[in-house]
Amino acid sequence: MNEELLSYLEDFISEERRDRFISVLEQRTKFITVAIEDVYQMHNTSAVIRSCEAFGIQEAHLIEGRFGKRLDKNIAMGAQQWVDLHRYDLCTEAIGNLRGLGYQIVATTPHTKGVPLAEFSVDSKIALFFGTEKEGLSEEVLSTADSFLTIPMVGFTESLNISVSAAIILQQLTTKLKQSNLPWKLKPGEIFEKRLDWTKKSIKSIEEILIRYYQTK
Repeated sequence: MNEELLSYLEDFISEERRDRFISVLEQRTKFITVAIEDVYQMHNTSAVIRSCEAFGIQEAHLIEGRFGKRLDKNIAMGAQQWVDLHRYDLCTEAIGNLRGLGYQIVATTPHTKGVPLAEFSVDSKIALFFGTEKEGLSEEVLSTADSFLTIPMVGFTESLNISVSAAIILQQLTTKLKQSNLPWKLKPGEIFEKRLDWTKKSIKSIEEILIRYYQTK
C-alpha cells in the first residue's frame, strides 16, 4: 500500500471529500454482491447499479452475452464510478467466479417457491442474481442456485420491475447484515485501495500529477 502516494494525491482534493470517502467506505460491503443476467432495458441495469451504490454494495457482476453492454451512465448518475463492475459474456463464467470467491448463489424470482424476503437469513456471502424483465433468470441459474428468494405480493401484479426488486431486497438485506456480527465490512487493504482509486477519479489532471509525483522518486 503506497500511503505516501495517497497522502500526496489527497492534497488535490478537499478535506470534506476525503472525509466523505472514508465514511462511505466504512459502510461498504462485499459480503453481498449482485449479478444481473442479460437485462435488455438499459435503464434497468443502470438503476440497479444506483441501488448497489446507495445501499453500500461495492461490487456488481454484469452478464452481457445476449444484449451487450446495458449500462447508461446518465441513469446510473455516476454510481458506476463508485461500484466495481465485473463483466462476463457467459453466465457459467460468472457463477464459477462467484463460487470461487466463496459466494452462495441466490436466485431472485417470483415464479419459483422461495424464501420470503422477510424470512431470508444472511449467514454467508451471497450473490443475488436478477434476470431479464420478461423471462426472468435462465435455467442455468435456476438449476444451480443454492437458494431462492422472493418478494411476497398481495395484489394482481405477479412481479416487480427488476430495479424495484433490487432496491427492496438490497435495503432489507443490508440492514439485516449490518445488524449482525458477521464480518461484512471491507478489509483495511480494500478500503485503502478504494480511497486511492476514488481520489484519482476526483482529480482532473491525474495523469500529469502522477507523472510529476514519480519523477521526484
